[in-house]
Amino acid sequence: MEITQDKHSANQASIKIKLNEADYQPKVDAKLKDFAKKSNIKGFRPGKAPISMVKNMYGTSVLVEEINTILSESLNTYLKEQTFKILGDPLPQNKNGNIDWKTQKEFEFDYKIGFVESVDLTLDPTIKATKYTIKVDDKLIDETLDNLKSQYGNSTNPELSEEGDHIYGDLKATEGSFEKTVSLDLTKITKALAGKFIGIGKEAEVDFEAEDVKKDQWEEAFGLSEEESTAIDGVLTFTVKNINRTETAEMNQEFFDKIFGPDEVKSEEEFITKVRETLQANYDKESKVFTEEELKKVLTESANVDLPEAFLKEWLLMANEGKVSEEDVEKEFPIYARQLTWSLISNEIATKNEIKAEHEEVIEKTKQMVRDQFAASGLGAQMEDSMDMFVDNYLKGEEGQNYMKMLTSIQNEKVLAFALDKISVQEKDLSIDEFKELLGK
Repeated sequence: MEITQDKHSANQASIKIKLNEADYQPKVDAKLKDFAKKSNIKGFRPGKAPISMVKNMYGTSVLVEEINTILSESLNTYLKEQTFKILGDPLPQNKNGNIDWKTQKEFEFDYKIGFVESVDLTLDPTIKATKYTIKVDDKLIDETLDNLKSQYGNSTNPELSEEGDHIYGDLKATEGSFEKTVSLDLTKITKALAGKFIGIGKEAEVDFEAEDVKKDQWEEAFGLSEEESTAIDGVLTFTVKNINRTETAEMNQEFFDKIFGPDEVKSEEEFITKVRETLQANYDKESKVFTEEELKKVLTESANVDLPEAFLKEWLLMANEGKVSEEDVEKEFPIYARQLTWSLISNEIATKNEIKAEHEEVIEKTKQMVRDQFAASGLGAQMEDSMDMFVDNYLKGEEGQNYMKMLTSIQNEKVLAFALDKISVQEKDLSIDEFKELLGK
């Protein structure tokens, strides 16, 4: 057997494997003899069929199977011995259809490979990053309290409408066939139009022009689809069937218990403090995720990894044959390239600095994930007794891939924490509005 490598560029090469008869024939003969011993061919006693007959019947399929096995093992062994990092899978360049399996004695196979020679990144203060912290201010507290009081207030159906009500009724075009029962949110239309719906009762009819409603308000205020809203024109009539109003909840013990559970807080001051702590904890998680994503970008740019772009696009297309088009690959490749580059950097840092995730950490992180999910549904405390079962079921899911994802997630967190300790970090406080502005960039 002869294996040769021909580098076409800094990150792409071809591998050529030549096989002669001595490389595969002994294994083929041994396999055929084993077949002969176990065969049950009509006209012969079990295991007594002539080897020549067995060879005629199974020789080609055994030859193909053994050569493919030899190729796979030899190629994998060869690539493991190389110093560069293989990306994707080797792409075969010659098809079996070009081979005469009946008469050929020597075979030659070509593979295309993509790789990176090395991932070199020195973590030192010359690399600069920003650590973001979102500060919960009084404005956000006030907005949150207003939302909670509105959300948990009592619903009523008054005789006459007021500003901020939801008006339930039938919307009908004067001309054309459009007609639909809707719930109109008066807070999401213009003040001028909302004024027509204030001070009216059941069975009242309100006429207005379609042009009085802005494009996005058809969906947000009336709940119409884009297709429905584009078909509306001219004068419309809204016939009121009911008026829905949510009264603002009072800041009392019943309200506190609805939000945080029985007797968790016992005064307005304690309630506001708890709201602030909860908001800050949630935004701490968001700012941590945002900081980590920004740090990944900084480290990715600093490492300057040269990916074999053309090879990877070809490999992605073949690996997902029939599922994606060339246009899909082109569109999604920048995201894939960033994720791949970060994976290479993270693994390199972890290897050099002996950073790894432990099994116990996977279990604990999964438990916290399950707790968060159940807490959101109000079932957190009741699920602790069954926690081990939930964790075990999740980690075994997706044929064990969930476990590997959690393992990778923990390693990434450790790598990022390690990197933050080595590079130059500027801390920056953000208001929630500033944070939203950053997200929108």
